[in-house]
Amino acid sequence: QVQFVESGGGLVQAGSSLRLSCSASESTFSIRMMAWYRQAPGKQREFVASISSGRSTNFADFVKGRFTISRDNAKKTVYLQMNSLKPEDTAVYYCNFRNGPSTWGQGTQVTVSS
Repeated sequence: QVQFVESGGGLVQAGSSLRLSCSASESTFSIRMMAWYRQAPGKQREFVASISSGRSTNFADFVKGRFTISRDNAKKTVYLQMNSLKPEDTAVYYCNFRNGPSTWGQGTQVTVSS
C-alpha cells in the first residue's frame, strides 16, 4: 500500500513562504502525476497543484502566481513552494496521485496568521 508522508508545514504570518515536502513509497512514482490538495476546517478537500511525469504543472486559480510545484523522482518526493501566503491558505495540505488518489497521508498543517 502506498504511503505518503507530508512535512514542512507550520505557523507563519501573511506574506511569508513555506516549502512543503511529500515523500512516497510508490515504486512507480516517477511515472505518476502527483498533486497537492488541501482541506480547511469545515470544508471539503480541494485540489491545489499537480505535476506530471514530464513536469508539466497545473494550478488552482487561487494559488496561481504564488505557489510552485516540483518533484525529485530519485527521492520520490514532490514539493510545494508557497509564497505570499494568505490567511485563507490555512489548511491541512496533502499529496497524492492526481489520477485515482490512493490512501491519504496525515497531511501537514499550514496556518497563516493575519
